Amino acid sequence: MPSVFDLFTIGIGPSSSHTVGPMRAAALLVDELAAVDDKRAAGLIGLRDLTELRVELLGSLGATGLGHGTKQAVLLGLMGARPETIDPATVPSVIAELTATHRLVMVGGAPLRQRVLEGFDADRAIALRPNKRLDYHPNALRFMMRGDGPWHEVTYYSIGGGFVVRDDGNGQPAGPAFPATGSDAALPHPFDSGDALLLACAREKVSVAQLMMLNEMARGRTPHQVIDELAHIWGVMNRSIDEGCVTSGTLPGGLGVRRRAPLMLAQLHDRAADADSLAGLDWVSLWALAVGEVNAAGGRIVTAPTNGAAGIVPAVLRYALTLRTTKQNFPGETSAIVDFLLAAGAIGSIYQQRASISGAEVGCQGEVGVASSMAAAGLAQVLSGHPEHVLNAAEIGLEHHLGLTCDPVAGLVQVPCIERNAIGATTAIAAARLALAGDGRQLVTLDQVMATMMEVGHAMSAKYKETSSGGLAVAVKC
Repeated sequence: MPSVFDLFTIGIGPSSSHTVGPMRAAALLVDELAAVDDKRAAGLIGLRDLTELRVELLGSLGATGLGHGTKQAVLLGLMGARPETIDPATVPSVIAELTATHRLVMVGGAPLRQRVLEGFDADRAIALRPNKRLDYHPNALRFMMRGDGPWHEVTYYSIGGGFVVRDDGNGQPAGPAFPATGSDAALPHPFDSGDALLLACAREKVSVAQLMMLNEMARGRTPHQVIDELAHIWGVMNRSIDEGCVTSGTLPGGLGVRRRAPLMLAQLHDRAADADSLAGLDWVSLWALAVGEVNAAGGRIVTAPTNGAAGIVPAVLRYALTLRTTKQNFPGETSAIVDFLLAAGAIGSIYQQRASISGAEVGCQGEVGVASSMAAAGLAQVLSGHPEHVLNAAEIGLEHHLGLTCDPVAGLVQVPCIERNAIGATTAIAAARLALAGDGRQLVTLDQVMATMMEVGHAMSAKYKETSSGGLAVAVKC
């Protein structure tokens, strides 16, 4: 069961599965090689033994890796970069130096160790293999290494949201996904379904947010630490909104997509306050677009739960905070931030355990659909606090994204991805309001709609699942 801090992680754009995950996988590989140096295990290759390295990007990673920056992410991970700490502004110069010098400095382990590969040609060393899809997951990276002896192979899967798992050598995951905070054995109230979450809340007589807080405390954090870390996450989300709102120009990648948020902000400021009763939704759309544009440009964002859908939760949370001064009995700003993110994280943890948040596996219903579901749950939490309403809002948020394809034009997280964040955010608000207008009883449960999403996703043709070989990706001629 993932922590809320596994679901909301700080990273860089444009893709959690194609950028953040591969960067983590490459860094984990170097750590593993450095650990062999320490153990000197017979038959294994260590970092200091390495003389040659090749990488294959398989399946969806190979199909859209160029547009999603996967090659670059792998190189950065091999050089010791981590999504949480890398400065996006330094990336171009780091890659330019590697390209010019052909000198790959691999950094990993604790204490840090280095291995320098001279004459490293990134274009030749990293190959795209879009037609080679492994059974466990369509996002796979295969690292092939050798020293003085035979080649060694290690495969990682990037399973969505920046989570990665190592292959056990037989096509199955070897252990839990990374990142993983703490042990499930210590959790007082584990749950892996909507029904189990409702039962736990009823048994303990607590809200969804309160139950999630109890589990986070069991992982070794004090309540103040949970609050402070969630406030920090919101701070990064908030800054990505503000950055997107003031940054003009054209997004990278060659499509010529202009950044719309600054113009939209100016238009909203020019309007009379009472000119349009739906102006509030325009602000929500603006905030979601702003984050999507920062992500598409490779900027710093919070994976929520994926990069492609990273604008939805921040936009709806900022919308919630704008209600604070007008809504009676609405919690204070800090409490609202914490309750929102804990409730959204609780729903996200169920998806991560029972379903998928990978566009390459189930289409965009697993990214924008899941993010909309999580945001709807968070909004319902701060507006009512009743678990039944929270689960109902989450169900509605996903139900009306069922069948949504992942068909990025030119393999870039731009069209239709950025606008889908705006639509997903407004849908989340509608879902929460519909849930709160009812009594919490559901004909369709969250667990049922989640199972339906997986059924639809598995039935969906691969060309509609982040391969840029169907849908809008081929309808729009670049």
